[in-house]
Amino acid sequence: MRYLKISQATDLVDVKDRRLYRLLEILPGFLSWATLIILLVFSALKPVWTAYFIIAFDVYWLFLVIYLGLNLFVAYLGMKRNIKIDWREQCESLPPSRTNNLKWPDIIHLVLFPTYNESLAVIRPSFEALVRDGYPTDKMIMVLAIEARAGQEAMARARVIEREFSGKFKHFLITVHPDNIAGEIKGKGANQAWAGRQVKREIIDKFNYDYDKILISVFDMDTVVRPGYFYCLTYKFLTVQDPYRASFQPIPVYHNNIWQAPFFARVAAASNTFWQMMQQIRQEKLATYSSHSMTWRALMEIDFWSTNMVSEDSRVFWHCYLKYKGDYRVEPLYFPVSMDVCMDETIIRTMKNLYKQQRRWGWGVENLSYLMFNTIKERKILPVGKMINKILVQLYGFNSWATNALIIGVIGWMPMILGGDRFNATVLSNNLPVVSRTLMTVAMIGLVFSAIISSLLLPKRPKKYSFYKSLAMVLQWLILPVSIIFFGAIPGLEAQTRLMFGKYMGFWVTPKARR
Repeated sequence: MRYLKISQATDLVDVKDRRLYRLLEILPGFLSWATLIILLVFSALKPVWTAYFIIAFDVYWLFLVIYLGLNLFVAYLGMKRNIKIDWREQCESLPPSRTNNLKWPDIIHLVLFPTYNESLAVIRPSFEALVRDGYPTDKMIMVLAIEARAGQEAMARARVIEREFSGKFKHFLITVHPDNIAGEIKGKGANQAWAGRQVKREIIDKFNYDYDKILISVFDMDTVVRPGYFYCLTYKFLTVQDPYRASFQPIPVYHNNIWQAPFFARVAAASNTFWQMMQQIRQEKLATYSSHSMTWRALMEIDFWSTNMVSEDSRVFWHCYLKYKGDYRVEPLYFPVSMDVCMDETIIRTMKNLYKQQRRWGWGVENLSYLMFNTIKERKILPVGKMINKILVQLYGFNSWATNALIIGVIGWMPMILGGDRFNATVLSNNLPVVSRTLMTVAMIGLVFSAIISSLLLPKRPKKYSFYKSLAMVLQWLILPVSIIFFGAIPGLEAQTRLMFGKYMGFWVTPKARR
């Protein structure tokens, strides 16, 4: 396929192709803004129509909350069940895989940690967790991928980790990604691709490892695995059909600094955890996110990660999906890995960083133009029906991200504000806020459910915190309606708007702080 490595319209030489790609980049933001603007205009010109739409949308939202709540509960039960299973015992009882005749001791786990300016307080616990995981460390290869632009401080931290942990694993490699390589952006994907090629040359090919026996896990630097993760991953790999056409996705839970982080950051982090849990149920909607695992074979066949992408964690899945013409999927693990809640030294800086983090996640919308463009250009070799379904799912998801909370929290009031005296004199005008308030009150069951699940997931409260801290962990969910607007819809809409106007984003590293 000719267009697997493109990142944006400017990557294309052909003028017609570049124009087509730009139109496709404009489309998601245009649809989101059109949704909001049309509702605003109709609130003034056709307030009755808009009022009925708002009521219908509130009903839809209520049923959606119930549906997603059920998915969340099922995912929670699946995760709780999986963390209780002795995955080593499960692996040891497995016969050789019918797919590749492998048994669990044959599997080598390669773990790649890209890092920029994280402190030892962040880096060290991630490596300690790998030692505690329980999987034989003589079957694990560690790669700590640092950036040259991070300076001597980064190398000094890497050497400390090397001294403490290199003797505990089969191999330990530090890679240094050079700065200012032509065609790359300063981001995680470029660092990972450089590190991947280094480990291929210096370890895998040098020691003649079998590509089909290697699983690579790419973890954000703050990722702390729960004991049993690599046995669970190994079991999944050996038991699913066609494992070389799959990535494997754990559930990110943001518990590393959960008791220290501000309440609004905790709510945003838990909301993301819940979304990822629900996606595990809806496998057809699942794409790789943040820390995940895949086969080394698949990674070789797509020639590593994109080096010019912000959303490299999801692009690697779409890259495989196109490479294998739709014959690729994400297998849910229903198993947690712990990460950091966005937190900085002050409340204001944490708010700014959280907004930037959410905007960067919203920049995943760049994958839509990539999928649509490839579907159009490669329609003779791709399963077009399957591609259209994936595109519509993604388009709906990003449009909902940018508009739903604004429709409920802001647009819902516009018919009464802009509809004029004539509309405000109607029974419908008087009933609209009552009906909306009633439906939203019923939908608050989702908020209560979120608070319950969040409390059940919490790690044990540190002794230095009182019972009131636990109470705050429950009451914090009262800000959810505000949070999904300011740390959800608005940064998501900004990301789409930037793409619409060709204001391409660079990779922004979320600062990580622990006290």
